[in-house]
Amino acid sequence: MLTVKNISFTYKQAPVISNISFDIKPGENVALVGESGSGKSTLLKLIYGNYDLDSGSIFWKHQQLFGPKYNLVTGYDFIKYLSQEFDLMPFTTVAENIGKYLSPFYPENKQRRIEELIHVVDLDEFANTKVKRLSGGQKQRVALAQALAKQPELLLLDEPFSHIDSFKKQALRRKVFRFLKEQNISCLVATHDKNDVLGFADRVLVLHDQKITENSSVEQLYQNPKSSWVAAFFGEYNYIEPFGFVYAHQLKIVAHSPLKAVVKQCYFNGKNYLIEADFNATLIYIEHAKKIDTGSIICFEKL
Repeated sequence: MLTVKNISFTYKQAPVISNISFDIKPGENVALVGESGSGKSTLLKLIYGNYDLDSGSIFWKHQQLFGPKYNLVTGYDFIKYLSQEFDLMPFTTVAENIGKYLSPFYPENKQRRIEELIHVVDLDEFANTKVKRLSGGQKQRVALAQALAKQPELLLLDEPFSHIDSFKKQALRRKVFRFLKEQNISCLVATHDKNDVLGFADRVLVLHDQKITENSSVEQLYQNPKSSWVAAFFGEYNYIEPFGFVYAHQLKIVAHSPLKAVVKQCYFNGKNYLIEADFNATLIYIEHAKKIDTGSIICFEKL
């Protein structure tokens, strides 16, 4: 278990993390979300040991984790940290990069492990391709496989799918997060993408104003957002009294209702239309099956 207890960190006299506490159980997948610059990457680096804490402590099981003041080489063998910058060998192949840290004394086991991980990140056809010839998204997948190679107990991922083509992302997420569950690897994923969270995270931490403001299941966070930022993370939303935060799909256009609005714009988004309307001098958004002309008066209700 990862235990983070009352940690604080200041960078160049500016507080970044203030009195944060949480834990991650073995095999648990926890998402870390927050606005850009909120300190998500810094928190991952503090856990990995890249920085020294101002106060507090971090433990993996019964072992306390320390920063560079205490360790000549930062990091721990049982933790892997995948940053947004990939530490790859450009003039060697995908397979050689993934096998970089695997023991050469058991060549059959090494080869089997390399092939398994190449399949997990869906790079089978590029196994013998030199890394310098890969796209940014393909390099990110190699780096992910490399991080998994020595079976870490804890995996720290910083925007792990940010460079990957949209049509590949969801299938890759399913493969990777299923593999982590099968291997009982704990995972902390810093992300700004709701698709890294929905369907995959066991729990979500919201980092805001240097603190963890939410620590709950995805379902609880989605159904009861307590801030505009959290609501916006999951999709188009409205704030309507007396309902509070309401997602666009939770409003329905009906024939009669005391709630009326004037259509300002209509956006086709594939499965339906997103209606932008003026409600009491505030723009609201409603998902609807059909296009509605600008200027039309609509009635709506909350589902």
